[in-house]
Amino acid sequence: MTVKLNARAFNHAKKLTEEGRIVLDDRDEWSEHQPSAADENGYLEEHGFNEYARWYLGIDDEMGEETKGRYKFPYGDFERVHRCGVLSAEVRAGQQKYADIENAAAHLHGLLDGRRAGNR
Repeated sequence: MTVKLNARAFNHAKKLTEEGRIVLDDRDEWSEHQPSAADENGYLEEHGFNEYARWYLGIDDEMGEETKGRYKFPYGDFERVHRCGVLSAEVRAGQQKYADIENAAAHLHGLLDGRRAGNR
């Protein structure tokens, strides 16, 4: 399996963060905030794979382009960037030795924590 950084998704996440379309939650909340399979299917039906891909920091280029399995490391709920999703992606990418994805998630983590500190 070859998983690489989805630069388009990374740029999308940075843009959303700059626009304030974020949720400054805690890491352990991702299991509750992460989109369900039904949410993913609904989004795909309405927007297609091109837009769906923008919500995943990793791409498995061994999987078919129009398969959900191609997209790894989700970071949001199809509307906002979730800090908990970014933290989860950062940890999992580090565990799986995907340095480019881990570094991108760490960058997003820093941006979000900067926003979080500004809200205190």
